[in-house]
Amino acid sequence: MEQQKIINQLLAIIKSDTLSDGDFNQLALQIFAYQYTNNLPLRKFCQQKGKTIRTVRTWEDIPAVPINAFKEVPLTCIDPEDSERFFMTSGTTMGVKGKHYHPTLQVWNESMKTYFKKRFMKETEQIRMGILFPTEEEMPNSSLARYLALAKKEFGTKESHYLLTENGINLEQLIQELEQAERTGKPYALLGASYSFVHLFEKLEKLGRNFQLPSGSKVLDTGGFKNQSKEWNLDDFYHQLSSLLGVPKKDCINMYGMTELSSQLYDSGNEQVPSVKSGPHWLKTRIIHPLTGEEVADGECGVIVHCDLANFNSVTTILTEDLGMKVDGGFLLLGRVQGTEAKGCSIAVEEFIQAAKGPAQ
Repeated sequence: MEQQKIINQLLAIIKSDTLSDGDFNQLALQIFAYQYTNNLPLRKFCQQKGKTIRTVRTWEDIPAVPINAFKEVPLTCIDPEDSERFFMTSGTTMGVKGKHYHPTLQVWNESMKTYFKKRFMKETEQIRMGILFPTEEEMPNSSLARYLALAKKEFGTKESHYLLTENGINLEQLIQELEQAERTGKPYALLGASYSFVHLFEKLEKLGRNFQLPSGSKVLDTGGFKNQSKEWNLDDFYHQLSSLLGVPKKDCINMYGMTELSSQLYDSGNEQVPSVKSGPHWLKTRIIHPLTGEEVADGECGVIVHCDLANFNSVTTILTEDLGMKVDGGFLLLGRVQGTEAKGCSIAVEEFIQAAKGPAQ
């Protein structure tokens, strides 16, 4: 299947409202055939598992590639040099960052804008935004920087600003923004990495400041607190967020995404945590037992696997290192893998390395 034909189909699907299970399955198999043919590391991995274009009958049969595989080899159907952009993972393994190559950002951009509008903006067309993250120019290989740049460009008013400098949060400007929102009564949105909000908490508490943002104001956080000096209980985090900014917890939205995907998932607020997360109609999520690869029953804990059709150039199906539980309306994100689940993920990575690179010399 030609790459451009896949791109055209994906753009049409993203712009549509729904995708039937049958149509999802058909396109997933078409993309798998394209990737199996053009992505050599993936093909070797699939062959080791006895999975080929002929034997894979449904999207659930597509082997889930462990997320750390992006740090081992280029997972791409084209020459990496021909990519419009590549995004790099934040985590490192032995000092190596993973790379996700994109021949074009058309699909990635459309995926982001369409679902951001549906899950975060909703009926609001534009809102004044403050961004607690570096600019895309400062971090050109960060998928989150790209995400927030698109949010500001497409949905932010002309008064929207970046509020993070090389020295940290521009607290003076941020306080001016929050005071103006209170004074004018116009809704305000604050978006950024979860740990940036933790730094904000510390600064506002030192000053003894808190705000009551107008109705319609929103907060978006993403990324959690990995690699940070302090882990936050989610109840405490969203209580603090709501108390200091005056935004109801139902309007504090968490975006769940990763460099290795081309789509994002969201909850519908955090009045109760953990909140139910779900993705767009071109992405499906399974919860599996990492040692058997079998899907666990609803209400049981397992490792999260995403099948993202927008990942047309790399691999559609990814074994994460996140624990989850399937529930009505989506899944609960329950933290990082440990114990048996971590062992299962490590085995999957070793299997991938052995298949893609061959046995160690």
